[in-house]
Amino acid sequence: MPTPVPSTPPPSTAAPSPPRDMAFSEDPPSAPDRAPLRNQRDYRLLWTARTISITGSEVSKLAVPLTAVTLLAASPMEMGLLTAAATLPALLLGLQSGAIADRLSRHRPLMIACELVSCAAALTVPLAWLLGVLNAFWLIVVALVIGSAGVLFKAANFPHVAAVVSPEQRTEAMAGFHASYSVASVGGPGLAGLLVQLLTAPLAVLAEALSFLASALLLRSIRTPEQNEPAPSRGMWRDVTEGLRAGITHPVLRALLGAGVTINFFAMAYTAVYMLYMVNTLGIPRGLIGALIALGGVGGLLGAWITTRAAKRYGENRVLLVSVLFFPIEILAVGLLNGPLWWKLTLLTLTGTITGGVVVAFATCMGAIVLRETAPELRGRVNATLTFAVQGVMALGSLAGGALAEFAGLRPVIIVSAAGIALSTIWIWTSPLRPRRHRPLSDPTGPTPQLSPQVSDDLHPLRLAERDPLV
Repeated sequence: MPTPVPSTPPPSTAAPSPPRDMAFSEDPPSAPDRAPLRNQRDYRLLWTARTISITGSEVSKLAVPLTAVTLLAASPMEMGLLTAAATLPALLLGLQSGAIADRLSRHRPLMIACELVSCAAALTVPLAWLLGVLNAFWLIVVALVIGSAGVLFKAANFPHVAAVVSPEQRTEAMAGFHASYSVASVGGPGLAGLLVQLLTAPLAVLAEALSFLASALLLRSIRTPEQNEPAPSRGMWRDVTEGLRAGITHPVLRALLGAGVTINFFAMAYTAVYMLYMVNTLGIPRGLIGALIALGGVGGLLGAWITTRAAKRYGENRVLLVSVLFFPIEILAVGLLNGPLWWKLTLLTLTGTITGGVVVAFATCMGAIVLRETAPELRGRVNATLTFAVQGVMALGSLAGGALAEFAGLRPVIIVSAAGIALSTIWIWTSPLRPRRHRPLSDPTGPTPQLSPQVSDDLHPLRLAERDPLV
């Protein structure tokens, strides 16, 4: 099952790539002999903190609903509210969180505070259960608190990466972070099942609390000084609007935003009917569906390894251009799939692994390009804008997929989803990310005017936003 796009080039040795627009970067120049990321203490601490925290969250994705269903006899409405509580903070606080992050000179203290608040909230679940006061409303409030802290954490974490990792190593760093998601998606559910079996579901939530605490302690151990220049604030609404304007008017960011929204809308439409289609139409045994989903995590690990090397050789732009072409393959194969069970499983295994790698490649290069193209004082808001749109559209995609299946059936939803995701290639391939050949404008014998692939500093939308602030 394809994973929705998470919510973000070095010179090529094969062909020259467009020069980076360094007019926006205030990052210090990096040393040519900088140590590999795996040998950098602070990056290892940051990566380990994220991996532990994400794995704990994967455990709670199983433990919290099981607690509500098996111990609290939650109603369908309560389960719906519990599910919505995990994603609602992204819609309510997503844009504001970016403005808050851009006002900070140091992001790490906010990240540590968010992890500690999440730890305290998760700890109340096993404590309330042991005291006999746990109910569905309690779980909903805990989900809202942890979700809100997570939104603020992500908004601060994105610009914080720029302080810890040098510019030429950010693609590798992004690949490492996405690899941790893949590890968690593979090992998290199995660990959750084991903990629920040994400790019961409420006590399994304790693992999430401890993961947040461990993450906070690891973040506290990072020594890299932060020297972020806070963006001047003109009020929350104006700050948010400036981030929206930057994301929409910048041609590269606009292309990434459009592609991400398109992919996630149709991916969630597909996800809404995936389980029914697998069981009722393709006849896949229920016990194998989980293994097929886990293949996306395995593919993600391979994708992280390949993306780091491909980006160094060809640049993030080219890797992104190629990866987006592969997004519809698995869904199209599923929609057209027929034949014996062994053939279905073989094709699903192959396409699921490829899609897992493609998702990581796209998300890794997207994050590196957003960091590269965005002015440092706008990084929090631009990232929040992209995250708000790309994640906010997921609920709409799920509703659309379910509604269409009611009228047209399951297979048409699969085919429409594949065709819809293919539209994301238009956003990417018609943007400045695509290399353009220079051609003479008039006399072929005279000097050939060169069309710069970059927008000049004075005309760039982000620079216009600085010179002509929104009022």
